[in-house]
Amino acid sequence: MKTALLLFLVVPILAYSQDVTVPSYFHVDTTFSAQLHSIVADLGLDKDFNVGEDGIEQISFAVVDLTGKTPRLGGVHYDNFIYPASVYKMYVAAEVLDQVSQGKYFLTSPFIVKSPNDVDKSPELAWDPRPLLKNGDTVTVNYLLDLMITRSDNSAANCLIDLARRENINALIHKYGWSGSEVTRKFLSRAYEDSGYAAIRGTETCALHAADFMYRMYTNQLVNPWVSMQMKALLGRQLDTTKLSTGLPVNVMFYHKTGWYSYWTNDVGIVDNGTVRYVIACFLPIEEDLARPKMKELSSRVYDLIREENGKE
Repeated sequence: MKTALLLFLVVPILAYSQDVTVPSYFHVDTTFSAQLHSIVADLGLDKDFNVGEDGIEQISFAVVDLTGKTPRLGGVHYDNFIYPASVYKMYVAAEVLDQVSQGKYFLTSPFIVKSPNDVDKSPELAWDPRPLLKNGDTVTVNYLLDLMITRSDNSAANCLIDLARRENINALIHKYGWSGSEVTRKFLSRAYEDSGYAAIRGTETCALHAADFMYRMYTNQLVNPWVSMQMKALLGRQLDTTKLSTGLPVNVMFYHKTGWYSYWTNDVGIVDNGTVRYVIACFLPIEEDLARPKMKELSSRVYDLIREENGKE
């Protein structure tokens, strides 16, 4: 996530509950968690990380094995709330698609970009030919969704947060029991925030909530089947393949959303090769350059673990 954002983690003027409850449809597998913990520890990721002025942080990591009849959950500190960077754009997209499914507007509806939402000064991916959004541009809702998810465009995210409204996004989050993962901020300086949001705490989420989001999408239970399938189509076109993707075989489909900023490097998605299927949610309090090789090895070893355990050699 490319921004000029500073001071995300501040004392909140609005408090949110961070009680984490594992959904009843997940089988919590302690043996599976122990296996995942062994991988995480071997990679030196199960420890306290110093994230500068924000203090000490830990990994937030969850895996949901979808290969069997019952989804089994394992992980390391998956209830730990952490800064998600651009991963929280998926929560925004879900609410926008929910509103489209209700007929409030259409994917083809026009939207006029207005400052100060046009924050991007250079493209996140230099080879992406789509121009930066600027004040006065008229684009469609669908175009904004695609930019926000596939290129992780911050200007597009700001526009869609305005369109969906944070109170509606957070109502969706509360509907599924993801309290603590509320979308509190746009992707711009606090000086340009809307009234009531300039001093709010920074957005956080945990691996369990992100994994549950993906599971609901996978089972077509994220709002409704149309929203779930639209989300899957968007995440399947993710252009950032520099994180968990690098540890997966070439014949694997990965529907995912990445995020990165300062000390945080994250990737959340569904791995599916037709026989081996699982959700993986990985939030690392490590700079991107240092996190990438760790994510590659972590992703490869988790894939091998699930493939071998389910006899999919």
